[in-house]
Amino acid sequence: MLIQAVGAMLPAALAVALSPFPLIGIVLILSGARGRRNGLLFAVGWITGLTVTATLVAVLFGGADDPESTSSAIADRGRVLAGGALIVLGVRKWWQRPRAGEQAEPPRWMASLDDATAGRALLLGALLSGANPKNLVLTASATASIVEAGAHDVGLAVAVAVFVLIASCTVLGAVGMHLAGGQRAATFLDGVRQFMVTNSTVITVLVLLLLGASVLGDGLSGLGR
Repeated sequence: MLIQAVGAMLPAALAVALSPFPLIGIVLILSGARGRRNGLLFAVGWITGLTVTATLVAVLFGGADDPESTSSAIADRGRVLAGGALIVLGVRKWWQRPRAGEQAEPPRWMASLDDATAGRALLLGALLSGANPKNLVLTASATASIVEAGAHDVGLAVAVAVFVLIASCTVLGAVGMHLAGGQRAATFLDGVRQFMVTNSTVITVLVLLLLGASVLGDGLSGLGR
């Protein structure tokens, strides 16, 4: 049952982990004057946001493992809406991409990350993981899949913890590399940041379209049972 639950949520967890902007943000924070402290706080906020969101969804859809239940029907309808929304967001993101010769405007929250306060680093991590609309949809879909797989009690808690760990692997990896790797790690992470900045639109669009199609398909399949 646990293996089924982990398999069901794995695509969404990887999509959260591969989101470009949180990775860009954590690298910018780590490169600042208080990078070690703020990087750890960002990671704590990130994990907290994912955990709280997943827990709330697990409570809300507690009976979704019964295909005939109202919770299951709501989860499937929610997947259809969420999958369609992700696809629309992906198309919109591609349509609004910077054209040749244009410079993409960085999000406002990236301003002055190198000298962020401890409170801002913690809050930013929580908001980017738990309140970001794309991550919210992916976390909700992943957690609903865990519940529908029949995970309960300890199995449910373990599956949610695995989801949070996988969804946090890039953020935690960046922090761990910075703490242990010194200047070589800083150079590598800056290269990753530049790659993400350059290719953020393509990466985001691919994630949105692929996961949107997957979530939409799961929802339609559930409604057709």
